[in-house]
Order: sequence, then structure tokens, then C-alpha cells
Amino acid sequence: MMQGGLVNLGRHGRILAAAAGVFALAAPILVPALSTQLTFLWVMIVFALTWDIMGGQMGYNSFGNVLFFGLGMYACAVVQRDSGLGYLPALFVGLAASAAIAAAVATILGAGLLGLRGQYFAIGTLGLGIAAGEIASSWEYVGAGGGMTVPLYPGDIEFRKTFFYFLCLSLAVMNFLTMSRLYRTRFGLALNAIRDDEDKAESMGLHTTRYKTVAWSISALFLGVVGGLVGNIIGFVDPRDIAFASTTYGVWMVLMAILGGKGTLWGPVIGAVVFHTTQELFWIYALSWQRVALGLLIIIIVVLFPQGILGWARERWPSRFGVVIDEGTRRIHMAGDT
Repeated sequence: MMQGGLVNLGRHGRILAAAAGVFALAAPILVPALSTQLTFLWVMIVFALTWDIMGGQMGYNSFGNVLFFGLGMYACAVVQRDSGLGYLPALFVGLAASAAIAAAVATILGAGLLGLRGQYFAIGTLGLGIAAGEIASSWEYVGAGGGMTVPLYPGDIEFRKTFFYFLCLSLAVMNFLTMSRLYRTRFGLALNAIRDDEDKAESMGLHTTRYKTVAWSISALFLGVVGGLVGNIIGFVDPRDIAFASTTYGVWMVLMAILGGKGTLWGPVIGAVVFHTTQELFWIYALSWQRVALGLLIIIIVVLFPQGILGWARERWPSRFGVVIDEGTRRIHMAGDT
């Protein structure tokens, strides 16, 4: 099997990735009208990558990761409102606070919830975002049900779009590189061992709860930062529709990882690109039926590509991904593996 779910993209894949990188850097100049949509594409990629470290690499399907996104949004907004600092210093201090608070909450919750397994863990996380939304809706300090207004960027509105575009792009790249590095280490092997057989991993001396908690905290850290950024991009924090939006962001991060191929490095990225692009197209050309069309697309993908887009492509063109199929056992492994 492929270590950490990594895929060798080959020469053509590296060229495509390089071209995508050049386009990402030049996009605000080439297509300035789409800068906001592309900014949210990087947000979606962070969503998918952070969910996959739990649901794909470790096999723990969490439906409560939106909690950390919402915590980050509120933490950043409160720092910006109450710190007395200028906009930029308050923003970056707020983003650091968002990351720290989200990771700390994940560590605390992980000590209890990560003792659960399978569907019990999934059900246990299901109410996190809903409960957090209810608490925020009744807490006057953060605006209660009326929400919070985030301080506006003091500069030109077009430069504001570019500024947040590159912040979200940088976060997505940092998230991708961090996951790429982690999945190549002992930590990545430990996550895969937990996914494959947690009891056996424990019997071999692996402290599974510790690894699971660290993985959830890493996921929460990036979600906290992206929450702070999204709050500033939108300019408003609503407890149920934006911060703890379980029916949108909370579901989308799961769908994107599965759509692209969970348990891989590039799968969540591909899933986020496909999902966000089709969602925007449906919003333009099928406004009244956007959710219906999106639901039908998800059903088609699940039926035709049960292993995700990347898994389907890897089986169809194995040589292009550096994959060798042992016809005797039908096992798939990387070329050169023993």
C-alpha cells in the first residue's frame, strides 16, 4: 500500500501542479472578477485536508470539525474588537489566538471523545457544532443571536480582496505541505495503523489516543485560522448560519474529501476543486435548483466513483500514478515497493 495515502503524480502530474501554482499566484491579476470565488476555493481545500487527516488517514469520521472553524471565527473577531490594536496587528494576533484556542479545545475534547470508536465517535461529534451554535446564540458577550460585526479592512476594497486571497492561498499551501510532511513520517504510519486495525496497533505498544488527539488538534489549528480569515472576508459572524454552519460547511468538508478520494494527499484537494467549481456553476446556471443539482452530482459521484475521483483514476491509469497492480492478489502498491 502507499505510505500515508501518497500518490506519485509522475512527470505530467508535476507539470500540471506547477501550472496550477503559477495560475494561483497570477489569478488576482488574470481574473480579478473571480478573486472572491477563488479565495473561497482555498478555504474549501483547507476544509477538505483538515477533515481527511481524521476521516481518511485515521478512519475516524468526525461531523463536528465545524466547531473549530466557528471558534476561530469568534476568537479572531473578539480580539479585533477588544484588543485596542490597529487592524493588521489585531488581525494577526486574532488569527494566532484562533489557532491556539481551537487546538486547545480539540485537545480537551479529544481526551474524552476519542475514546469512542466508529459510529459512536461520529455520533458523539455530531452535536458539537449544533451545541456551540446554541451557546453562541445566547451569549451576549459575542452578540448572541444578533451575531458580531468584524472590523472592516481599512484600505481599498480591491486590495482587500487580494490581501485575503493571498492569506487564504498561503494557509492552504501551508496546510498541504504540513500534511504532506506528516504523512511521510512515523506519525503518518501511526494514523494508518489506527485506521487499519486499532486493537492490533495498541497491542504493539502504540499510544493510539495520544496520536488521535494530536491529529485532531492539528486539524483544529488550521480550521481555527481559516475561521478567523472567513470572518474577516464576510465581515460578519452569525452563530448558526456562518460560524457553526453544520448543514453547509460541516457537511461540505466531508463530501469534498470523499469526492476526491479520502485517505490520500491530493484527493481532498481535487474534491474541493470539483465541488467548489460545480457549486459556483450551479449557483449561476441553476439558481433555483442549486442544492438539487448538487445533491444529484454527489449521488452520481458516489455511485460511479465509490473510491473517489483519484481512486478511480488510479485504477484506470495505474502507470501514470506510479502504481503497480499485482494481478495475483489485485493488491495496489507503489512501483519499487517491496
